[in-house]
Amino acid sequence: MRHRNAGFKLGRNTSHRRALLRNLVTSVIEEDRVHTTIAKAKAVRPIVEKMITLGKKGDLHARRQAIAFLCTDNAVKRLFDVVAPRYGDRNGGYLRIVRTGFQQGDGAEKAFIELLGAEKQLEIKRQKRTDLKAKKRAELEKQLEDQKKDADEPEGGEKAA
Repeated sequence: MRHRNAGFKLGRNTSHRRALLRNLVTSVIEEDRVHTTIAKAKAVRPIVEKMITLGKKGDLHARRQAIAFLCTDNAVKRLFDVVAPRYGDRNGGYLRIVRTGFQQGDGAEKAFIELLGAEKQLEIKRQKRTDLKAKKRAELEKQLEDQKKDADEPEGGEKAA
């Protein structure tokens, strides 16, 4: 029986679990969306919501508490400048967990954990990624054409008459 046993152990010892959760919370705040397992997403949700609540307070003590938990200074800055103001009129429920299927190796159920209201930023990131892929593909095709032209020219640098 698990009476009065709150929280998720995630098959890890205390220090490993704390490090995992800190890294996941930092990633969610920095990236707006993280692909992970359902158990980890459910374990991270309350911590991210507490961080956003600290960001909404915005005072020095809240900032120091966030710095003590989050891994990077960029995450703290983004939490207080971008993420928390997005939810100024909302009392909780800042995250969404979307199930995406099963993991190939062990069959664990996977999910996206994402911040609500981040769809616009995620779409901008997606568009940048597709533009970059198209640009790289065009450069690669140009290099292949140049190599093909070089291979077709006769040796010795003389043109055939």
